Amino acid sequence: MAGAVEVEQVAVAKASCCGVLTGPGYASPLDAMAGPREALIYVTCIYNGTGIEKPDYLATVDVDPSSPTYSKVIHRLPMPHVGDELHHSGWNSCSSCHGDSTAVRRFLILPSLLSSRVYVIDTVKDPKAPSLHKVVEPADIAQKTGLAYPHTSHCLASGDIMISCLGDKDGNAKGNGFLLLDSDFNVKGRWEKPGNSPLFGYDFWYQPRHKTMISSSWGAPAAFSKGFNLQHVSDGLYGRHLYVYSWPDGELKQTLDLGTTGLLPLETRFLHDPSKTTGFVGAALSSNMIRFFKTEDGSWNHEVAISVTPLKVRNWILPEMPGLITDFLISLDDRYLYFVNWLHGDVRQYNIEDPSKPVLVGQVWVGGLLQKGSDVVYVGEDGKESQFEVPEVQGNRLRGGPQMIQLSLDGKRLYATNSLFSAWDHQFYGPDLVHKGSHILQIDVDTEQGGLAVNPNLFVDFGLEPEGPALAHEMRYPGGDCTSDIWI
Repeated sequence: MAGAVEVEQVAVAKASCCGVLTGPGYASPLDAMAGPREALIYVTCIYNGTGIEKPDYLATVDVDPSSPTYSKVIHRLPMPHVGDELHHSGWNSCSSCHGDSTAVRRFLILPSLLSSRVYVIDTVKDPKAPSLHKVVEPADIAQKTGLAYPHTSHCLASGDIMISCLGDKDGNAKGNGFLLLDSDFNVKGRWEKPGNSPLFGYDFWYQPRHKTMISSSWGAPAAFSKGFNLQHVSDGLYGRHLYVYSWPDGELKQTLDLGTTGLLPLETRFLHDPSKTTGFVGAALSSNMIRFFKTEDGSWNHEVAISVTPLKVRNWILPEMPGLITDFLISLDDRYLYFVNWLHGDVRQYNIEDPSKPVLVGQVWVGGLLQKGSDVVYVGEDGKESQFEVPEVQGNRLRGGPQMIQLSLDGKRLYATNSLFSAWDHQFYGPDLVHKGSHILQIDVDTEQGGLAVNPNLFVDFGLEPEGPALAHEMRYPGGDCTSDIWI
């Protein structure tokens, strides 16, 4: 009987989300913009590195304003182990499988950055209370592929799941590559061809119409897992390249050296329109948005599209502070690009209707090391010391800086968490973030003229969690979103 109920729930989920006889997601990005308003958000929450010896967990947050539990954590799914460092996530199927009526967006894939486990979470049995379906063990991954430190997960139209891995089990960057799981979450092997694994790995995005996949390069796990050391950049332990692969066969075709303007390139996104041949990557340390694009001869090139000026500061570890662009996303209509400066503390909105000439149309300060009340100040050209005005939300001082962001399908609500990675949280924000915990904010978006404003009605405080303050990182909606879904 339970099996019959489960099958029915899957059928109902598919019909309500996508229409009968279609696969998961939406036929196009513009169709997705007309999808239902988000009611739930799944959030990866971390205890690793906080001093609380509890497992990381997946939180379900109610973001339906008409609900009595609005802006509350309504469910917590702890993982079976301590020390995972849950980080990014992806789906077993998304809009790339929209034409397959047998595919269902049911399982959320949770790679564990430090333990190298991959958890598979069932979100269909009870969307408000997801359950653990399977654990892919690190020993199995290492034995069959040599890979470890899994990061970004994307579903493929074939039904396989592809996960970027940042190194080998000893934390060496030379061991990185792309893990393939089959539709039953068994280790299938590596995606890239033998000998086509560059030194570093991180995020990736594929664009099948142009037979291309592009990946970025954070650094060696043995370096970043212990905190950030600027000397490690000089020592060659961090990346500055984009890697262009042929899709879907996994041959490394081109390496783009971003130089000093592209140090630590992290999140990588093509425009959503699958016919377009351009996208962006955020270079964290250089604090530049880099645009990559296809040239007339079929090769790929890059240019700095947006630069965030480092600020002269006092009472900090360096005389200048980079913005540190750690996350960005693009609205589903490819009209706006949003990014965060985790150290400075602002969220920005740019019009990218001309991707080569982004125009700043919105900016809001929601934390950072330079907010009023901080020990750190920035120094203007006239020598005057200043700090930024950051609003309180529901009487709460905003901790840390804006980090992961997620946009509603219609583009009108931008959600932000504030944890980057536990070792870096501790290093840059200390007890103010690690011991007081994360929060989620909602930023209202003017989609007509541009503009950002903090919504005073939503504040999810992970400092009040039952097991103690937790670090909240990436967010996903049950129906998919602009950073998980790829159109083909």
